[in-house]
Amino acid sequence: MNKRIFKIKLQMKKIASLLSVSILGGIITLGSYLLFFQKDNTLIAENTEEYKPSIVQTSHSIGTAYTPENRLDFTKAAKESVDAVVHVKNTAVKTVRDPYAEIFYGKGYGSKQYAQVGTGSGVIISSDGYIVTNNHVVKGATEIQITLNNKKIYKAKLIGKDVKNDIALVKIEATDLPFMTFANSDNIKVGEWVLAVGNPYNLTSTVTAGIISAKGRDLEGNQNLESFIQTDAAVNPGNSGGALVNTRGELIGINTAISSKTGSFIGYSFAVPSNIAKKVVEDLLEYGRVQQAVLGIQGGELNGQIANNLDIDVSEGFYVQEVTENSGAAKAGILQNDVITKIDNVKITSYADLAGFLRSKEPNEIVEVTVLRNHTELVYKVTLDEKELLKSKLGFRLIDLSVQELNENKLSHGVKITDIENEELKKFGVKEGFIITSVNGIAVNTADDVEKVISKYYGRYPVRLEMINLKGERERYIFR
Repeated sequence: MNKRIFKIKLQMKKIASLLSVSILGGIITLGSYLLFFQKDNTLIAENTEEYKPSIVQTSHSIGTAYTPENRLDFTKAAKESVDAVVHVKNTAVKTVRDPYAEIFYGKGYGSKQYAQVGTGSGVIISSDGYIVTNNHVVKGATEIQITLNNKKIYKAKLIGKDVKNDIALVKIEATDLPFMTFANSDNIKVGEWVLAVGNPYNLTSTVTAGIISAKGRDLEGNQNLESFIQTDAAVNPGNSGGALVNTRGELIGINTAISSKTGSFIGYSFAVPSNIAKKVVEDLLEYGRVQQAVLGIQGGELNGQIANNLDIDVSEGFYVQEVTENSGAAKAGILQNDVITKIDNVKITSYADLAGFLRSKEPNEIVEVTVLRNHTELVYKVTLDEKELLKSKLGFRLIDLSVQELNENKLSHGVKITDIENEELKKFGVKEGFIITSVNGIAVNTADDVEKVISKYYGRYPVRLEMINLKGERERYIFR
């Protein structure tokens, strides 16, 4: 009995020892868990909440880029424009003389004629058949042929031309034609999507897309227009005279030139702004020639170096070096050393901006000119003047001929004398109304052409003028 009790007691002691060890092990395990694991868990949860990323909208989010309202779609603009753009074929008959045959057999003997054909594009601007194109597309044409997008062919009549802006207006006898409306080219923005529509390489109704790369671009080597729209829409030979349109299908420019060393498109093309083209068309229809509006100032565009030399804070704008007496600018209060920064809220950063704006305006229009003077911004209302008839160094004034006057005199080019101050010319019988056709053998189309050639030769070499007198006879005069 005592032995059994002893054994039971001994077993109870073993059980108690094992239980104590188990409890102690559990306490150590629980403590280790609380020390190492539960503490780390708490820190991870806190870090997650502190650096929780925000939601970022991406370009492919549903409801933005791919909605019908926001997608880029050129189909409407293309549909509005392709039927209003035409193919222009220019046929010029050239005569090649044989001087040796004429010596032996008489004038005109041995002469040969051949037809030279050129092609381009044009834009219908009225339902009754007025079409605007580039002057160089129809230059020297004896016959102009228009092919519509529906393949119908018409003969066209030249209504007027403007060499300086490279714009010509022709007319076909048709009705109910699709046509394009002019947009305000002053409102276009760099980066805006545009379409070029034309007939490159005689391919009809070709549409290419691009963006406006620059405004008021002055092309090196172009002596006339200083305010092109530059775009990267593909333009190739045959596109000249075609349409540059916005995404609404409105006309914002007439495609005119490309920048290329190969003759084909390599990245940039240039268009006459629609505001200039519209003004040219209106003048040709109303006056037969283009009237030129001027502010009555002389100067140059600013840049950083010029601004530093003049001690001017701004580096963009047109610096006024001289104000013409009794001009619109003088009467309004514009002074020498003013800097023109805006006209009618159109920003003026260069000479090209100023020249382009004025080419779109008529004489006697009133414009608001913003200038900087002594760090103060001032606004003046200026009535634009008409550019005076060009006075030649030889003592006479000149005016460009209208197409009607050229046709009446059976001429393709020439400039009319309107006022003579040179007494020697009067003694020789030169009168107002004489038409100068060439200077030193160079054909002249404008008064500026005459002055450029005379300035080049006068005082150093003889100047030879070929004229048509009032009887239609040719006369030649030499100035030494």
